[in-house]
Amino acid sequence: METPGSQSSLHRANLERVVRAVRLAGSLTQAEIARTTGLSAATVSNIVRELKDGGTVQVTPTSAGGRRARSVSLSGDAGIVIGVDFGHTHLRVAIGNLAHQVLAEESEPMDVDASSTEGLDRAEQLVNRLIDATGVNRSKIAGVGLGLPGPIDVESGTLGSTAILPGWTGTKPAEELRERLGVPVHVDNDANLGALGELVWGSGRGVRDLAYIKVASGVGAGLVIDGKIYRGPGGTAGEIGHITLDESGPVCRCGNRGCLETFAAARYVLPLLQSSHGTDLTMEGVVRLAREGDPGCRRVIADVGRHIGSGVANLCNLLNPSRVVLGGDLAEAGELVLGPIRESVGRYAIPSAARQLSILPGALGGRAEVLGALALALSEMGDSTLLDGTLSATTPAFT
Repeated sequence: METPGSQSSLHRANLERVVRAVRLAGSLTQAEIARTTGLSAATVSNIVRELKDGGTVQVTPTSAGGRRARSVSLSGDAGIVIGVDFGHTHLRVAIGNLAHQVLAEESEPMDVDASSTEGLDRAEQLVNRLIDATGVNRSKIAGVGLGLPGPIDVESGTLGSTAILPGWTGTKPAEELRERLGVPVHVDNDANLGALGELVWGSGRGVRDLAYIKVASGVGAGLVIDGKIYRGPGGTAGEIGHITLDESGPVCRCGNRGCLETFAAARYVLPLLQSSHGTDLTMEGVVRLAREGDPGCRRVIADVGRHIGSGVANLCNLLNPSRVVLGGDLAEAGELVLGPIRESVGRYAIPSAARQLSILPGALGGRAEVLGALALALSEMGDSTLLDGTLSATTPAFT
């Protein structure tokens, strides 16, 4: 038995700090581990050697700043995580290992608004199909990250808002999927998962504070503060789509008038172009036509960008993030939308906050949410199983 404050308990705590840092980052050099954990270089070197001997981590030669270094990541066979992302029109599933390598990924069309039972049935089938296709050991599955385009109550895990997913209202999707798959399931909304995905794999790498803005059938933001998703006590932080821009504007699905969503979301924007471009137009199509020079689509994209920029300016004034990442189909418009966003931020944000802000398109496209679901599963899993294997396989040199 380890006594709190004893040499063995200190050693265990140091092991956990190193494993957690590597698990969340994917891979780090030993110097980066030392900076992240606050441990000395000698302590990190000893711990990495012990973890490598126990099969928990793998070490590969690399370079950092032009100098030779060693990159440390969790072993590819140390465990498996699964990401499940429900969009309004698709279901996407990915399987990855603890070294942040995606082993398999597949997407299929579906109407997620229909019913939770149908959606979870499809998710269960797709997960099982990918597990069989990759041949991964089910006993190695450490957890599942689940994303939904709606607000999740943090305490109960219940999905709210009848206006967004009427067929899912009042359900506990993580609990239901856990019963189906027999492994821990962690749930969050799609904007938060997009933020996690871009933070770990995409345009958010290297920063500790960012906002991920997703514009699709609605408008939402995932907020990262000091490297962690900020959800708020009720799980509704980041509802940037319901900032009021015009009190006399269109009625929003939330019941208020003139919300940002009524000026930027696809369901409100597409009707502006239907008389000239037809009723089959999608946001993806608007972006494509705008990039090809269509004047009407360019005007609409620019207007949407200016409205989003007003919301981003409010975020800057309140939270002062160092980076804003734009996701969803709209991000493919590039400078056609980013330019107007920057213009509004420059006009409405506090100058000092605007100067420190970079605004970038997402690097992951439609994969941001499912990769964020993998990152959620990685962040929520514990290190006990990994360390128990290491400690039983090696004799610790106390550090």
